[in-house]
Amino acid sequence: MAAFLSALLLLASAIVACAKPAAAAEPALSCSFSTGVVKSFEKGAFKDEKLEPLSFRIIDIDLDRQTASLETQQGKGELKIVRAIGANHYLEVVTEGFLNVTTIFEAPEEGGPMPAVHSRHFGFFGQPFVSQYHGTCTAK
Repeated sequence: MAAFLSALLLLASAIVACAKPAAAAEPALSCSFSTGVVKSFEKGAFKDEKLEPLSFRIIDIDLDRQTASLETQQGKGELKIVRAIGANHYLEVVTEGFLNVTTIFEAPEEGGPMPAVHSRHFGFFGQPFVSQYHGTCTAK
């Protein structure tokens, strides 16, 4: 019995030693966009719409699992992450199947704001409605 317990203890120690440590939590990103373009498609042509400033947070970032959450005043949504050299792309597939993409680039200076672009591709009553916002995100 003592040999069995010793072997079991040795096996448990080996499993613990090989276990991958939990990934350090990534900081949340607070994003703000004040410039860009918004277009609707009416009567066979794209038409400019009024741009309203936009802000949101990206939280629960897990780069290993490539998942995160989008937090807005309207609630929380799921994001997928596509990693790139010098940037991460955060993809949201909204309920109706339309796509929002936020690309956040590395900050030019350590700890500084990160350039970001947020694009929305969706339809409204069967008509395309697209936008692209330019701004920055900061780690919080």
